Amino acid sequence: MSIFWRKHGVRLYKPEKACVGYTLISSHTFNDAWLLDMEGNYVHRWTFPYKARNHGVLLPNGNLLYAMAAPLPADENDVSVPRVGSWGTGGGLLEVSWEGNLVWKHVDKCQSHSFYRMRSGNTIYPRVVRVPDDIARKVRSGIPGTEDRGMIWTDGLREVTPDNKIVWEWSALDHLDPDIHIMCPLSLRADWTHMNSIEELPDGNILTNFRNISSTWIIDKATGKVIWDWGRGEVSHQHAPTMLDNGNILMFDNGMHRQNDSLMCYSRAVEVNPKTNKIEWEYKADPPQSFYSSLLANCQRLPNGNTLICEAMRGRVFEVTTDGEIVWEYMNPFYRPHTSPFQGQRSLLGWQTSNQIFRAYRYTPDYAGLKGKDLSPENLKWVNQLYGSEVY
Repeated sequence: MSIFWRKHGVRLYKPEKACVGYTLISSHTFNDAWLLDMEGNYVHRWTFPYKARNHGVLLPNGNLLYAMAAPLPADENDVSVPRVGSWGTGGGLLEVSWEGNLVWKHVDKCQSHSFYRMRSGNTIYPRVVRVPDDIARKVRSGIPGTEDRGMIWTDGLREVTPDNKIVWEWSALDHLDPDIHIMCPLSLRADWTHMNSIEELPDGNILTNFRNISSTWIIDKATGKVIWDWGRGEVSHQHAPTMLDNGNILMFDNGMHRQNDSLMCYSRAVEVNPKTNKIEWEYKADPPQSFYSSLLANCQRLPNGNTLICEAMRGRVFEVTTDGEIVWEYMNPFYRPHTSPFQGQRSLLGWQTSNQIFRAYRYTPDYAGLKGKDLSPENLKWVNQLYGSEVY
């Protein structure tokens, strides 16, 4: 059976080929997150005390961890937080229970984009770091004159305990070379690197990603040294790398401002072998430009070998087999007036309303975080009547 009659919600479903589970979405900058089943019924909703910034993840304990949004500093002279850029700067992290009650909170106005709950129970996250003026002058490329009040920012990492003690810090400044790590010429110079993801690897090292220099790094946690630096000339403005069970790394290659494909912009999911630096698998559409998310987005390898892909800018999430067959597809029906971190660019970009989804994740029914949970569509009957099963 295939579902294909909806403009929004689940538009395609091939049960015999798809990986059954519950998909977590959070519309970009909304105050809530949703779990939906394979047929597009919403089965759980979290409503946050603070506006979510980017995305949330369901932890094995059944709690939801997400980044909260905070306003930019009102004082033009406050140089502790950037004012211009697209970092997704948050304000800190919140963990809430299944019922939405506050469990843990960490405040840091320089927190940006992502986070990761480590095996130790600590939490590691990216944060913006100001580039000293003597180094900033050497940063190459980017749009001239787009610094933040004359400043350039890069990224660092911070690890905190459950009681909010800082136990480890790292700065990209110690490992960047302005002659090698050259910005995309069409990026704002205020934002040299733009770290957008973080993951603790099985050996304890750290996998992270820099959009504006098209580089994915593995950091030796013990020494802080960069032991893998890949991506330039292969991917462009990529997001959300994750290590697979086979040791390869899966990521979303956004494809904005590609250097090796003339003027064509298209996205793809790629799986790269970090030992050989060869791409061993990819998914892209036919024609390629029919699948494209210039910003945001992620992909996730599912237990049955399929790949879940979030085409963020369109609010589209879909699942593909290893040979590229689409077996499940969802279009986000939740729209809101778009607000941009770029001052004055709403009219420039033409975004009036948006259904963007920063990232999406699929959790199988045996996932620990779902154990004992009531996942009946009847819990959100009013939502499902409006968005879950109606024909548009």
